[in-house]
Amino acid sequence: MSKTTWKRAGVALTAAALVAGLAGCNDDGGDKKAAGGKADASAPAKKDGGDATQVLRAAYEKTSAAKAAKIKATITTQGTPEESGTIEMSGVQGWAPATMDVTMKGSMLGAGTPGAPEQMRVVMLDNAMYMDMGAEQAAQMDGKRWMKMDLKSIAEASGDKALQKQMTGNLDSMNQDPAQQLGLLLESPDLKHVGPEKVNGMETRHYKGTLTFEQMLKTNDSAKVLPKEDYDKLIENVKKTGLKGYDMEIWVNEDNYPARMKLGMKMDAATVHMTMDYSDYGTKSAVQAPPAAETVDLFKMLQEAGAGAGAAAGAQG
Repeated sequence: MSKTTWKRAGVALTAAALVAGLAGCNDDGGDKKAAGGKADASAPAKKDGGDATQVLRAAYEKTSAAKAAKIKATITTQGTPEESGTIEMSGVQGWAPATMDVTMKGSMLGAGTPGAPEQMRVVMLDNAMYMDMGAEQAAQMDGKRWMKMDLKSIAEASGDKALQKQMTGNLDSMNQDPAQQLGLLLESPDLKHVGPEKVNGMETRHYKGTLTFEQMLKTNDSAKVLPKEDYDKLIENVKKTGLKGYDMEIWVNEDNYPARMKLGMKMDAATVHMTMDYSDYGTKSAVQAPPAAETVDLFKMLQEAGAGAGAAAGAQG
């Protein structure tokens, strides 16, 4: 498999994970805060924005119950020329259980490579990602155009407990949804109502807040169970990136659903901005895995490659 294929798959996986909530760095801590006080989710929205905490709690309750929505997202990265660019997504995201079926396009996806598809479909289902690598890449994979990445299986087979925690932790983060992001914003010490704004033709109330990395980590139950050595290493690695924290913004419509969310992350080497527009809450999320006959299982491929290398080494010995 070519390096181009690997790179494009990596970009797609990272982008999909970000939109699914990886950037939230939050397991379920937001749930506890949001559930800490009941809000009337059916009450009509107040024009003046009302109490920010109460509004976001009401939005949290309605969004949790919706379980799915249509999503349009843009991720923009500004850093080195090789790592700068934009990815756009559109499709359906579901939660409880976590699913996703989106189409991606943008300058980062093709990576300036001849033959690269103009867009890529990415499906998430049952803790696995499926990426449509395109017709040209399929020629390098026995005609199979879908690549499956089952992170949980790879982690369990490794026998490395640290790797297992890291990968399964990432899967938990991918299982994020707009409700959990609302809960996360409730943790912001400077949460405030900015004012009324129109988003995609809807009347909304705009709220914003900031969180340091340390504040976000306190809401992450996965981080709390890490051994001290691993926890300290996590903090050290994040500090090396120069990440100080996150800027979060949410626009809540008159039906008490998030119409738009924005997340900004600034590091020493790059700045990442994400904008996610939601609509059609409660839409059917009938996500299906691609046919097995058209899918390359990365985990099995790595297993077979390892077995082949072992057999070759034994023959030479």
